[in-house]
Amino acid sequence: MSVKTRQGSTEEMKRQNQSSAVEFILLGFSNFPQLQQQLFAVFLVIYLVTLVGNAIIIVIIFLDQRLHVPMYLFLQNLSVVDLSFSAVIMPEMLVVLSTEKTTISFAGCFAQMYFILLFGGTECFLLGAMAYDRFSAICHPLNYPMIMNKKIFIKLVIFSWVSGIMVATVQTPWVFSFPFCGLNEINHLFCETPPVLELACADTFLFEIYAFTGTILIIFVLFLLILLSYLQILFAILKMPSTTGRQKAFSTCASHLTSVTLFYGTAIMTYVQPKSDYSPETKKLMSLSYSLLTPLLNPLIYSLRNSEMKRALMKLWRRKVVLPTV
Repeated sequence: MSVKTRQGSTEEMKRQNQSSAVEFILLGFSNFPQLQQQLFAVFLVIYLVTLVGNAIIIVIIFLDQRLHVPMYLFLQNLSVVDLSFSAVIMPEMLVVLSTEKTTISFAGCFAQMYFILLFGGTECFLLGAMAYDRFSAICHPLNYPMIMNKKIFIKLVIFSWVSGIMVATVQTPWVFSFPFCGLNEINHLFCETPPVLELACADTFLFEIYAFTGTILIIFVLFLLILLSYLQILFAILKMPSTTGRQKAFSTCASHLTSVTLFYGTAIMTYVQPKSDYSPETKKLMSLSYSLLTPLLNPLIYSLRNSEMKRALMKLWRRKVVLPTV
């Protein structure tokens, strides 16, 4: 009887351990406590610059009628995504770096993962749409007004946002449908899919197949299509008779290609890698590359390398400076 009783109590404990977690603990860079304050200061500056930079691009394009063309309207959508992406990740990350032990509720973790996938997926498709826009403008300049008319532009933007919503709506509930046993410590700075999935105490093989296939189809295939389109763009630019035209085309495309390489490259390494390939600290740094650096650098890349954006910014600055003195 005592053996049966012990077996029964053991089974009961297992069932209790396999119940859903009420909250999670984000470990962040707890292995390096001496760096917490410095990292907090650096990430706070990055967050503020990201918010200001993307907000400026959104406002400039909204106010300047000359920028109401597909190229800049795509950029405006990208800035909305990057600003939202940072707002979802950075506040929680700053809390993690400012306290010794940071907890996040089950619902809070669910919401954060959902919006990370939503904005990350939307950015993937927006970057693809922007590459198609540049390909059409440079390789088929005469037909560009018909290829990228207002209806096509709206459809591409809606498709990008809806695709991001679909990715988040399918993947997030699936991840949180798994039972989480015992340990509730997420060895990461925020609730991203791979580190949360490591806490699941059920067979996640089917989900991993889905996630790997989805990543290959969405991120890797889109990345290859963008690179192929830029090869054709490169050949078209080299055939241009005007040196000024070649320089302008190179400048525009270099900005987008830099952003694409940074975002897709680090995202592929994060989501396609086998579990044992990198240490947790390396995975954190790779996640920070596309979640922090891309939203930070996009405004700098697109504004500093684009003469139209610089002119619009100077026009807005003069308006703000001159009007109060009049």
